[in-house]
Amino acid sequence: MSSSYPNQPPTNPATASGTRTRTWNISTNTLLGSVLTLAIAILIASTFGEGNIANLFGFKRLLSRSLASGSGITTVAISSSLFSSAPTSGKPASGLRFESTMRTPVYFLSHAKPNVMYEHEHPAYSKLGQIGREITSKVKPSAVVVFSAHWQGGKDTVLVNTAEITDLIYDFYGFPDYYYKEKYPNVGNKEVANKVLHALKEANIKAEGVKRGLDHGVWASFKCAFEPDTNPLNVPIVQVSLFNTEDPIQHYRLGQAISKLRDENILIIVSGMAVHNLRDMWFTMGDSKPLPYTASFDEALKDAVTAAPEEREKKMVDLMKRQDARQAHPYFDHLLPIYIGAGAAGSDLGKRLWTFKEGSMSWAQFRFGEVGNSSGPVL
Repeated sequence: MSSSYPNQPPTNPATASGTRTRTWNISTNTLLGSVLTLAIAILIASTFGEGNIANLFGFKRLLSRSLASGSGITTVAISSSLFSSAPTSGKPASGLRFESTMRTPVYFLSHAKPNVMYEHEHPAYSKLGQIGREITSKVKPSAVVVFSAHWQGGKDTVLVNTAEITDLIYDFYGFPDYYYKEKYPNVGNKEVANKVLHALKEANIKAEGVKRGLDHGVWASFKCAFEPDTNPLNVPIVQVSLFNTEDPIQHYRLGQAISKLRDENILIIVSGMAVHNLRDMWFTMGDSKPLPYTASFDEALKDAVTAAPEEREKKMVDLMKRQDARQAHPYFDHLLPIYIGAGAAGSDLGKRLWTFKEGSMSWAQFRFGEVGNSSGPVL
């Protein structure tokens, strides 16, 4: 009788039994070796959590080669997403689950004008870069959900960007032509967007999925924090709108509704400005001395944000009732994102990481919660 495997010589009946035994032993040894290799690779991947570690030792190649060869019996396919972060460009990431050993923090970024991308000597540029490096090296999120002062939904409805390939929105006027040619590599993620929509639905907040690009409140500040060549973010970005109101409690509740995403290694960033008066900015050109309301409101904001969590909401609501509030913010659009961040913080304390008072602006940067090493995306 001939062998059932193609291109093999006929089996000698006298030695058939021994041949089968040796074949079984070889297949068993190969399978055991493959299982051992897989166990080692998973241990290393879970210990270091970085794609470059796996690639450095060639485990991705080794796994696929060792498990598919030898026995002709067992073939195991290993997805490359186990060993690599989500891309910033090209095909969108998909099929990810999100796990974390601890809650991610929440960041409030003051972004001001898009000029900061080019003003590398401005202290805010280096501070945003420092915060960005903290996020990529220590927080290591699987995705980012971001709220910007430059996107309002409806009075009772929040919009969620479900687009996986997103363009940039150049929502500013009167700048040189090269501003409108800027690029920032990014991808969205439907799975993350659906998590946001589900969380809002559970909180009885109306929400709709839409397709939209990233406005400069996101990409201009991210270009400073996550400079694509030196500190790429390398995870999906999903932008969510504010309400089209100036209601602080409504936005605080919005933050509370999506707070649980932090347990899945999803980072929440809110982008606005601690003090933002464009009308007075023209009168302070060339003079960086802060206006009186810039100094007073900046410190009041710090006191409210860093208050004990059980007192924070009331203090932040009272913040808008201050006499200097409408001087610091003729419109509250750049202030409201921090209410979302404070709501998402839950019982975590707020901390002002840095401030720089400049004319009619304040660049204060805040973080809620502590920084710890989190796990990245897994299968």
